[in-house]
Amino acid sequence: MEAVKGNEPAGKFTKLKAKSAQDLVLEVFVYVFMFGVTVLTIYPFLNVLAISFNDSVDTIRGGITIWPREFTLRNYDLIFTFGGLITGFKISVLRTVIGTVAGLISGSMLAFTLSRNDFKARRFISAFLAITMYVSGGLIPGFILMKDLHLINTFAVYILPGLVSAFNVFVIRSFIDGLPFALQESAKLDGANDFTIYWRVILPLCKPALATVALFLAVGQWNSWFDTYLFNGSNESLTTLQYELMKILQSTTTSATNSQDAANMAQRLSQVSPESVKMAITIIVTVPILVVYPFLQRYFVKGMTLGAVKS
Repeated sequence: MEAVKGNEPAGKFTKLKAKSAQDLVLEVFVYVFMFGVTVLTIYPFLNVLAISFNDSVDTIRGGITIWPREFTLRNYDLIFTFGGLITGFKISVLRTVIGTVAGLISGSMLAFTLSRNDFKARRFISAFLAITMYVSGGLIPGFILMKDLHLINTFAVYILPGLVSAFNVFVIRSFIDGLPFALQESAKLDGANDFTIYWRVILPLCKPALATVALFLAVGQWNSWFDTYLFNGSNESLTTLQYELMKILQSTTTSATNSQDAANMAQRLSQVSPESVKMAITIIVTVPILVVYPFLQRYFVKGMTLGAVKS
């Protein structure tokens, strides 16, 4: 019996050592797998970046990976020679900032209202918002509506139609529903009105949901170009960066042009390959959002998890 007991610690040590070896193998596998996923995720972006900085003639040969063979800035220099890009960049930044802030305020106000049990029309309005996620008026009725509201050729057409998004409202409302209602009751007892409760109690606690919705709004506003084409296409002072880049991209694939300006644009773009122009445009469009995303990343996952799942 004593001999068996004397060998017991050695047996436990062997099992512990074997278990540690298994954990080590699993840990190595996880690191290798995540490294592979990271490479697969980053490689396309690095490839686009390399092609955008590579000589156009050399790009036609193919074989570019993550480093340009013949480095050049000519692709970007040519794109930024178009005067409309500066105006378009200013309008895009302005509409992104104003549209995001206005969308957050209006969406969070409506979400706070729908989260209140004492709001009798909450079920009707919630159902009405849900219907708008699946049914829309269509392109032509939407254009007629904007025309009747005198929003054509105005900056407001970028902001007002997107003030309220049903999905964003449901994300914020679900997050508010997860907060203790006792916070609102205690604030009410201290003499706070509904707006004070919304502004000083609810909004500070909803940072994860607000950051998530802000990212959705900012990306949508920044990438939007069709509303510019539809409502402000003839107004050069209200053009957007995406719309100007779209026109440049179309010029690389269109040989027949009707206007002198379009002909000059096509002549300048004939000096580079369409592939290089596409990649340079992709980088110009993507980089601003990549700069903003790290500031919202820590709230993004939490906001989506605690907000959207409950809906």
